[in-house]
Amino acid sequence: MTNAKQPKIDQFWMQHAIDLALQGEGMTRPNPPVGAVVVKAGRILGEGFHPRAGEPHAEVFALRDAGKQARGATLYVTLEPCCTHGRTPPCTEAIIAAGIRRVVYGCVDPNPAHAGRADKILARAGITVTRPVLESSCQTLIAPFATRLLHKRPYVTLKLACSLDGRIADPRGKSKWITGPGAREAVQELRRAVDAVMVGAETIRADDPSLLPRPAEGREPWRVVIAGSRPLPLKARVFTDEARSRTLVYSTRDFAQADALQRQGITVVQVAAARGNVSMKAVLRDLAARGCMHLLCEGGGVLAEALLRESLIDQCWMFYSPRFLGDAATPGVAGRGWQLDRAPGFVMSHVEQLGGDVLLVAKRTPMN
Repeated sequence: MTNAKQPKIDQFWMQHAIDLALQGEGMTRPNPPVGAVVVKAGRILGEGFHPRAGEPHAEVFALRDAGKQARGATLYVTLEPCCTHGRTPPCTEAIIAAGIRRVVYGCVDPNPAHAGRADKILARAGITVTRPVLESSCQTLIAPFATRLLHKRPYVTLKLACSLDGRIADPRGKSKWITGPGAREAVQELRRAVDAVMVGAETIRADDPSLLPRPAEGREPWRVVIAGSRPLPLKARVFTDEARSRTLVYSTRDFAQADALQRQGITVVQVAAARGNVSMKAVLRDLAARGCMHLLCEGGGVLAEALLRESLIDQCWMFYSPRFLGDAATPGVAGRGWQLDRAPGFVMSHVEQLGGDVLLVAKRTPMN
């Protein structure tokens, strides 16, 4: 195994494999998105990505695409090749059978039972293994998979569209549209990358959102609604549209509307309460058991506060519009707040201007 300074050519082809992997993002649950490319003499012979669970992995698609030309070539893949039988045969077997000379992969399998095993299997077959290459990018790609595997919950992204003073709706409760078209398109891309989109009951009452990505491009995320103490509007889109079978309502065990929603084809999951409200830890455990790897929370403020209070948010996508709404408007995060030295901490990872708006992406710090 080689772990030396990464040649630029290896980085170039690994980035191509990452770009391929992104084509499957949002469709592979409970598997991670993975991309692979077969290269010889600077030429692509085959490429592929994992499209969904139960279908071949990225390496197999790339090797099939390359055919007999794969012999003596280099295989670039974003994640350590699998080496055990699951719903599909081990990719290490396919790599050896294809006659690949060298394997370059981005990051190690996060499963402690599998991590590094492919190196030994491939080395015994005379194949040179180089890793990691573009490790941080490849780890980011599989962060939802790793979070579910290691922590038994989905990776959670909080998305808020705010004014400059952190308000998500005006004093009348109106929030359409705080941000412009560029920001809204970025939200659609984010929805296509996740397995479930979650909101609180107040968001359903105020906005009646569909929570579906537009266009869907093959994605079918769950819509997750957290029920509160007030009745839910049974005629809301998430309970009546053609995708209502993909709607999950989480409530405490004394939820009066359970029967009515179930008659409409909605799945109602009753979980334990925490301080009188739905336990967010219980919700995330149930979603993970359903195969959900990446959960997008689109608010509102009460739900954002509950997740932050339990240290359950992994990253934030904050869209800021260059306007002020004032103290009477709805805050992005509700609740009693935190003392400065105990406030949830995040590290800025990306800043981008989208038309007249700004997107800030921040990831949770290790100590939080």
